[in-house]
Amino acid sequence: MPDYKQRLNGISGLICYWDFEGNEPLRSKGPNAYVLVEGNGSIGFVKDDVTIRNAVDLKEGQYLYIKREDCPALNVHGPQAQITVISWIKRQPKSYKQCEAIAGMWNETEKFRQYCLFLNLRLHDSSDQVGGHISGVGGPTPGQKWCMDAAIGHDPVIYNQWSFAGFTYDSKLIRSYLNGQLDSRAETNPYPYEEGIFDGGLEGSDFTVGAVHRLGEMGNNFVGQIGFLAVFNRALTDAEIQEIYQD
Repeated sequence: MPDYKQRLNGISGLICYWDFEGNEPLRSKGPNAYVLVEGNGSIGFVKDDVTIRNAVDLKEGQYLYIKREDCPALNVHGPQAQITVISWIKRQPKSYKQCEAIAGMWNETEKFRQYCLFLNLRLHDSSDQVGGHISGVGGPTPGQKWCMDAAIGHDPVIYNQWSFAGFTYDSKLIRSYLNGQLDSRAETNPYPYEEGIFDGGLEGSDFTVGAVHRLGEMGNNFVGQIGFLAVFNRALTDAEIQEIYQD
């Protein structure tokens, strides 16, 4: 079972992380203590003594969030901004095929996209892979209906088993990772992008886990368990991601 306090010690740029342990499992650890709020009903927890000690169990339609004003350090933006989002997840099937948001600041309804870790973006002839989404404009990619700027990996994220998913952005390249490795895919991972991260201002996106705001309501739900989630304000190296992942 991972000891994240020990693993993250000495890795710079950490904003916060959740291991969903202790008396306040929805309060983050690390430099910032941010509390996730339950959306659409009470969230359950599951225990797994083999891979993850404790995990939130998101049923279809459920999500977690932090109001924008309550998590200033997670509001990463700017032309030279960097970000890393990593998470242990156990994906479960849901009733319809749709993008699956893990975590980020990403509001498509109001065109306040910043950054978000997704699965199953279904862009660039993909499906079921890890996708690291970045927007420097807040809305769709110019000339497109949707935001197309994402690093999409090669291998599918398998249902009903724990996977370590994440992405980094160093202000020049977006990179997506699966199980500790850069999940390289021709033309889409790494993905060149030098537009930076959009500044949504005071009215921008909340930080959401398990869904994003789209088409006037919460959607793009992730169904399954999340046993660990961490956000950094810089792009971790391949070696650092492997170090956090390793047993």
